[in-house]
Amino acid sequence: MERNPDSAVASAEELTTGVAARRAIRAGLWTSHTSGIAPGHVQGNVAILRARDADEFLRFCQRNPKPCPLLAVSEPGEPLLPTLGADVDIRFDVPRYRVWRKGELVAEPTGIDDLWEPDFVTFVIGCSFSFEQALLDAGVPLRHVANGRNVAMYRTNIPTTPAGKFHGPLVVSMRPMTAANAIRAIQVTSRLPNVHGAPVHFGDPAEIGIADLAKPDFGDPVEILPGEVPVYWACGVTPQSVVMEARPELCITHAPGSMLVTDLLNHQLAFS
Repeated sequence: MERNPDSAVASAEELTTGVAARRAIRAGLWTSHTSGIAPGHVQGNVAILRARDADEFLRFCQRNPKPCPLLAVSEPGEPLLPTLGADVDIRFDVPRYRVWRKGELVAEPTGIDDLWEPDFVTFVIGCSFSFEQALLDAGVPLRHVANGRNVAMYRTNIPTTPAGKFHGPLVVSMRPMTAANAIRAIQVTSRLPNVHGAPVHFGDPAEIGIADLAKPDFGDPVEILPGEVPVYWACGVTPQSVVMEARPELCITHAPGSMLVTDLLNHQLAFS
């Protein structure tokens, strides 16, 4: 189901909690990326598969914890995710979804209640938007956040560990930083393995198969200034790349950058 709001839209400044964000999303007042909204709240990548594909995908996530750190897995046919928030309903609470049929993107709706099936299993995977808040709190600036843009994401030549039909390249998100901020970012994100943890690479993009940083596969390009180095983290968009390779009959994911905003707080995921 497509939500068709009137001209009113929510502002990011109003969406200070997971509840506020989800209410705006359900009402069709927020259909953009979720970077920078509900500060301090955990956001999650989403993959929804039929039960017959879910066991293999679960094993894929377990074998690839850097790009796919699991926050929640639903029972078959259950759209509610009570461990992430009292009222979280995966059919309505993502700003924009992607519908994949046999590996082909066929639709990007703002609601999936009309597509819901009784054997759907939902996977919610940790998101780098959570560690971004930790970086900002530590004084590490993030240019895409300051500019109100989505983070840049790229397919790499780094293979994931396959599980059955699920295999494919690692996707990374990139943030340009000074050397001093990159060191601080490694320290901060190492304490957050449930939201991708420490970077997987920094420096030359060609070493991980990225041809042009100005042309991300997902998200928005970001300027790299003199004296900065690109820093790359494993990204929860990796399952979308894997779905394109595995070609299950049906899969629903979030659109890149359009996450599920939960009631969990980022500091609850940090290792001391």
